[in-house]
Amino acid sequence: MTSAPRQSHLFIIEDDKGRREYTLDNPVYSIGRDPKCDIRLVSQFVSRRHATLVQLPNDDGSYYYRIVDGNLKGKPSANGLLINGRRLQAHDLQDQDRVVFGPQVQAVYYLLERDAITTIPPDEYDITLISPSMIADDSEDDDTSPSKPTRPASNLESFSES
Repeated sequence: MTSAPRQSHLFIIEDDKGRREYTLDNPVYSIGRDPKCDIRLVSQFVSRRHATLVQLPNDDGSYYYRIVDGNLKGKPSANGLLINGRRLQAHDLQDQDRVVFGPQVQAVYYLLERDAITTIPPDEYDITLISPSMIADDSEDDDTSPSKPTRPASNLESFSES
């Protein structure tokens, strides 16, 4: 029995406010300076609605994110997007893509995948063998236990007399 691989989409923003991490799972995110944006950028160099993240399906049932310059109505941002050093209108995000929104305002996208875990049911004939030496002997506390070596009384008497 195999479970599907688990994915986490992480978007890390660095701007005038510092560094913030966002775990992406919603279908759409607005990104910009406007306080109503889902992901707010703190900088005078970014547009109010600078970019949009859109979740799209993969063939295997998982999903990916596309970043689009501007808002969903088609209005582009003033400065555009610089993705991995290239000015682009839209881009399907890949692991470790770097998105620059403006001077000192950037983000890095991470796609974290955990491999599928294969689980098998236990064998109905599974037998665990235990060696007798692996089991604690309850008689260890008993002084008359035959497993403990004892000295003859004569040796003890002669030892104490000398």
